[in-house]
Amino acid sequence: MHIHILGICGTFMGGVAQIARSLGHQVTGSDQNVYPPMSDQLTALGVELMNGYEPEHLKPTPDLVIVGNTISRGNRALESVLNRQLPYVSGPEWLYQEVLKDKHVLAVSGTHGKTTTTTILSWILEYAKLNPGFLIGGVAENFGLSARYTDSDYFVIEADEYDTAFHDKRSKFIHYHPKTLIINNIEFDHADIFHDIAAIRREFHHLLRTIPQQGKIIVPQDDMEVTKVLEMGCWTPTETILGSNSEWSLTDADKDYRNFSVFRKNKFVGKVSWSLIGEHNANNGLAAIIAAHDIGVPIDKACNALSEFKSVKRRLECIFDAKGIKVYDDFAHHPTAIAKTLEALRQHAGNGRLIAVMEPRSNTMRMGVHAETLSNAFVDADQIMLFQADNVDWDIAAYMSDLGERCQVFTDIEEIISLISKDHQQGDHIVIMSNGAFGGLHEKLIDALN
Repeated sequence: MHIHILGICGTFMGGVAQIARSLGHQVTGSDQNVYPPMSDQLTALGVELMNGYEPEHLKPTPDLVIVGNTISRGNRALESVLNRQLPYVSGPEWLYQEVLKDKHVLAVSGTHGKTTTTTILSWILEYAKLNPGFLIGGVAENFGLSARYTDSDYFVIEADEYDTAFHDKRSKFIHYHPKTLIINNIEFDHADIFHDIAAIRREFHHLLRTIPQQGKIIVPQDDMEVTKVLEMGCWTPTETILGSNSEWSLTDADKDYRNFSVFRKNKFVGKVSWSLIGEHNANNGLAAIIAAHDIGVPIDKACNALSEFKSVKRRLECIFDAKGIKVYDDFAHHPTAIAKTLEALRQHAGNGRLIAVMEPRSNTMRMGVHAETLSNAFVDADQIMLFQADNVDWDIAAYMSDLGERCQVFTDIEEIISLISKDHQQGDHIVIMSNGAFGGLHEKLIDALN
């Protein structure tokens, strides 16, 4: 079958393309910006990529068009699909029908930590020789891939609440029908899709309605919004973490959480020593251990797997370590995620300076939804450098005044690079936070430091 994918270079749709190729389909695809690393991965698999969304890309006529959720009415290629009455589906719908309906699906949901937790869980299952299929919103360093199809009974998927497609405004995770579900946390995000937190809560409620009674839901006991979702209706057994009376907990952690113990019902069951830092990552690891245990992976084996875990690209990834300076690339773009990232680095950096360089790039950030709370996220940073792009709808500096001289706002990326390259000192930990390419700042800064 010839499948053409609209929006193929996004992490999810790129993963769908990789799985479709594994199933033997001919795959072509279009995107507004055909860019690496996804373009490199797909080209290596024999996927023909086309820049832009031209009706001519649909010739010869494909047997099926998979439409990404970034594609909206008015898109020239989509209008051609509709006018010619070509068969089309959303990515999540295709994935369920072709792959997930025959698998035990382990899904990881929540506002923060989905990509890391999904990757940890996939690695634990791989370490346990269960050979899982997976689809992750990032490149898993243990695999060098963001998605794969296998003949295993298990499939691990990052389950986000963003909408499905132009014709289906339900959250993507509604289509996955998981049997094992992790909910990391719930906060307000995606303001371009959801009017308020109640709308997000309702989507998670709909997700819970799809989990079988013989399944398992792993939830934090101390998350108020998750509790509200459970109170709306839950028909599946739960296991709890992160609360004074939770069934699972971690303790005996060192300062940066690279070592910690796992307890179940106040009984020691395992010890973790790994390379990741931060309490938030330890919590992600704990949730993955529990999910793996739900399908029979012994706790000690899961803990041992974490000792060989290599993290995910762009999740506190150290991209420069020389001259006594470290530079990190992180995907954080929500105040809570920013605060957790900086807290982890503060614990790890010791007396070194912590310099945060951040681009408010997500739709929610650009709209100014988090303007009032963003400054509080930088409490652990010694210096803060924020980038005011042309498409940001609010005056960043006006909301950062309480940070005083620690914070500077720039309209030119080159100025940020120049200042850091002149003023850096031994012991600095510099973290670049963006969910995009940040105008090539990462590479330019490394070149300047070299």
